[in-house]
Amino acid sequence: MCETRDGQGMPNARTIPIKQAVGTVLAHDVTEITPGTFKGRAFKKGHIIREEDICHLQRLGKENLFVLDIAQDEMHEDAAACVLAEALMGEGVRLSGLPKEGKINLLAGRAGLLKVNRHALREFNMLGDVMCATLHDNTVVREGQIIAGTRAIPLVVKRDVIEKAVRTAGAGQPVIAVKEMRRPKAGVVITGNEVYYGKIQDAFAPVIKKKIEEHGGEIRGVYFAPDDVSYIEARLRELIDAGCDLLITTGGMSVDPDDITRFAIRNLGVLDITYGAPVLPGSMVLVAHLTNSNELKKEEEGSTPITQPPSLITVLGIPACGMYHRTTVFDLLLPRILAGERIDRNDMAELGHGGLCLHCEECRYPVCPFGNG
Repeated sequence: MCETRDGQGMPNARTIPIKQAVGTVLAHDVTEITPGTFKGRAFKKGHIIREEDICHLQRLGKENLFVLDIAQDEMHEDAAACVLAEALMGEGVRLSGLPKEGKINLLAGRAGLLKVNRHALREFNMLGDVMCATLHDNTVVREGQIIAGTRAIPLVVKRDVIEKAVRTAGAGQPVIAVKEMRRPKAGVVITGNEVYYGKIQDAFAPVIKKKIEEHGGEIRGVYFAPDDVSYIEARLRELIDAGCDLLITTGGMSVDPDDITRFAIRNLGVLDITYGAPVLPGSMVLVAHLTNSNELKKEEEGSTPITQPPSLITVLGIPACGMYHRTTVFDLLLPRILAGERIDRNDMAELGHGGLCLHCEECRYPVCPFGNG
């Protein structure tokens, strides 16, 4: 046996008789030619030779092979890919199957919202010899959709690199997860004297209804309200009593004297309120949260055991742009709210990178830069 290198400069390749090759790793492609019918690759570099491959290789005229020696401190790319994928996976994620050519895909194990720990992903990809590529964070995905791919880049990779990658992936929140999204029970209050008194026809309700139903939700009530704080507040409270877990108001979000919707929202006793976002269209959006008073009443009456804190109701104030533009800040925030996220100022601020809609003649959202910062 002579020590040699394969044609691509791999120092741990050697030549051995074919009958001794079972269990070794092929260091080169093996071509098969059937005159007039086929010419192509029969075995790929990196293939682990099996007993049943020997006869096939002999028919191809092979007496010796270049094979790789894998030391105790090394891993084959396929084995490494499996280890990496398992480390990257969080809830709602599954493997596509066995690795192929050192790469394995991660799939959405359910429909929901893809969450990518971007800091951890960057640290993982900084290690070298390993990689992971994902879809954008906060992408709505369907069950079975490819959401990421990972691999060890060399055919043979050092074990300590893989171990470091696993530690990096497991150091905090999962690198890749798919959060389940609830089916919203939404209530809508459309504000503005012009609509309430019939001077103009409402165009908001059909837009909101369509977007809520796209997420499997239902509209439990739609009210029209004049520019009156008490009236708007009363309608919102009625929707809470109707069991809504998402309140949507439209209009009344700018700084004009008649734009008082946000004051009615504040009067509900919200726990927090965030007004304004670096998104165009949609900069005057409002997000607030309040405790579900219906659950508190049931607990006080003793009809519901107190086993966990009451849930939150989200209030989403949509400015007038939601009526005129197909895609707005509403489309960026709604999936995250349905995935149980409590949107705060920091979340809003991060929307600025990628928060400019280009108003394309043919809207292709979400396959576009909008919201993909």
